[in-house]
Amino acid sequence: MFNGSFPRSSVLLLGEQQISALLPSTLISQVESLLSSHRIQDAIDLADQRRRKVQESITPDEDESDELRYVYQRIGFQCFEETMFEDAGTNFINGDLDPRLLVSYYPDLRGSLFSAEDALDVFAGVAERMPPDASVDDIIVMNLVRNYSPHLAPNTRSAPPTVELRKILNLAARDMLLAFLRKCRIKRQASKDSGLPTTQAVNVTVDTVLAKLYILEGRKEDLHMLLENQNYVALGEIDALLREGSFFHALCLIYKSQNDDTQLLDTWSKLVEGTYQDDTVPDPLSQMIALLKQKRDRGLVQKWGVWLAQRDAERGLELLKTLHSGKRRDKPEDDLATLKQLRDVSTSAAARYLEYLILVRGNNSPACHDDFAMTCVDQLISSVSDESVSKLWRAKGNVRALMLFSTSKVSYTAASYASSSRNESSFLLYFASTTPDSDHKRTRLKTIVFLQSSASYDPKLLRERLLSQPKIFTLELAIVEGKLSNHRSALQILANDMRDDISAETYCTLGGQVIPPRILRSMADKVDSSLSQWIGLQLPNSTPPITRQNSTTDSQLKSDLLKLLLKVYMMDDRAGPADRAARLLNAQSASLDIVDVVSLIPPKWPLTSMSSFLTRSLRRTLHTVHEGQIVKMISSGQNLEVKDRTWAILREQGAIVEEAIEDEDGSATSYDEKSPLSEKVALPDDESGRDAHEIHVNGVDHTSAPSWTSDDSAP
Repeated sequence: MFNGSFPRSSVLLLGEQQISALLPSTLISQVESLLSSHRIQDAIDLADQRRRKVQESITPDEDESDELRYVYQRIGFQCFEETMFEDAGTNFINGDLDPRLLVSYYPDLRGSLFSAEDALDVFAGVAERMPPDASVDDIIVMNLVRNYSPHLAPNTRSAPPTVELRKILNLAARDMLLAFLRKCRIKRQASKDSGLPTTQAVNVTVDTVLAKLYILEGRKEDLHMLLENQNYVALGEIDALLREGSFFHALCLIYKSQNDDTQLLDTWSKLVEGTYQDDTVPDPLSQMIALLKQKRDRGLVQKWGVWLAQRDAERGLELLKTLHSGKRRDKPEDDLATLKQLRDVSTSAAARYLEYLILVRGNNSPACHDDFAMTCVDQLISSVSDESVSKLWRAKGNVRALMLFSTSKVSYTAASYASSSRNESSFLLYFASTTPDSDHKRTRLKTIVFLQSSASYDPKLLRERLLSQPKIFTLELAIVEGKLSNHRSALQILANDMRDDISAETYCTLGGQVIPPRILRSMADKVDSSLSQWIGLQLPNSTPPITRQNSTTDSQLKSDLLKLLLKVYMMDDRAGPADRAARLLNAQSASLDIVDVVSLIPPKWPLTSMSSFLTRSLRRTLHTVHEGQIVKMISSGQNLEVKDRTWAILREQGAIVEEAIEDEDGSATSYDEKSPLSEKVALPDDESGRDAHEIHVNGVDHTSAPSWTSDDSAP
């Protein structure tokens, strides 16, 4: 069968020993002839003419396509060798040259993409005529030597004109390579059947060398466009170039395409810190947060959440909170580990995270509560380092500080609570309503509520810290003393140091709790809304994570505490102890025994100061006696009613003789089936012959002789 790829001949010459045919010249032979005559442009025109003819064919012949590839590659290398780089690149792309062949002449760009031992499929005629030089620079130098030696002094290599021309030709060669690789990518994306080799090695070579060229020429936008789309860039080949040229956005794009989250986050973090500089990276901090929330990798979130909290506490803590968003229940030790890392970078962020663990996560571990309590107290101690805060709180918290600030207007306002003879509200409400709003104030209120609410911290540790400022942190000390059951000390602080009789009496009523729910409700209505989450821990119908104390107290404990408070009042050497004690006696007379109270009252006290208590106590005692008498009479009436109802029943039963029951030892015992009624029945013993019944009902003896009729029908 005739193969159309071979030339046909209609003229044959028959000889004695051979047959000759007159054949037309092939494309390859014509191009070779033109190239040997250095008619390169004619060879290009001839190849283009044949290419258009092949493209017009509905079904292109593969042999003709291979022939065209050979011709274009042959022309391309001819131009390449003669430093006609622009024409060489055009012919290379038309000839579908393997990019690795051309890149092999650029050792500075080739890197380690392939070695000299790698084998490629190349047309034999093309391989024979490829430039033998090792690099494109060597080709340029050899051309300069051939064309300008020995006309330039001192020599062709070092003469200024040739040095400049060498630079220009190298730039032209690089521009040609860049254009060639870009067209290769376009062809690869346009059609998988373009004829170009599409192996992984070819794709890696094209994309990596193209990226290197963009980096060397500073073309950031082109580089970003390359990396944002699907690519086969080998990061190891361009990593150093990217860092040297500050192409960190490109580096991030590569890490993102390769799902290398660790390196990506590390690069973004250095951009945020300022170690790297690249204005083209859009908001690296926000990108970090978005990636971490998307990936939900606990290790990465914990590491970078702590790092972020050092720079932006709000966003860092928000990120760390995502660790608790899943169904997995975190271990307390995990929270403590995160907390320790936070404390190393930011004390304030650690305090806020600890607050979140207690309030939201419900972490009741003693370690967390000890830590938070100490943090709050440390913040208070830090606050009083400010002289103005120290003076204000000292005056508010301790009546003994009044004389120090009697001339200051602010101090007068602060001292007004302790100087008042009878306060209508507790010290806590007074402090919350009269102290100017500030961070120090909110910190103290939060600390007070936490110390009262939590039952998981160690009060001994806090007591030592609070004693460093005993005249300022009076209410806090009272709460801690109550937690330690040091009732006398707590009442001494509340009643005598703070003159807070309301809180002192509340302490006794609630068995050691200084702040009652009523006070907290008042604070919820009056203070800053930022404290609502803390105050809400004690409000009704709430389920706070903090352990609440039982508000109901044993009556004996309440009585003991009231007596102790009465003693504390009497120990006060300032004016008015009798009035305060009298108010306490009048308010809590129901819980105090008159005998115990009378034994405590000093003889010098006037009787009028106790007249109200004594009168009410005696009335209460008399009322109790009368109430007992009423109950006794009601009980007697009920007994009579029971006897009246049981009379008819006993009358119907008649006389019953109980037989003695012998025990195991033979002795006779009696058993009364009607023991609940304590009924005793005897034989007739009167002269009339009637039965006499001795009946005991509810402990009352009743002897009766009923009148029966003479007919023996009655029982």
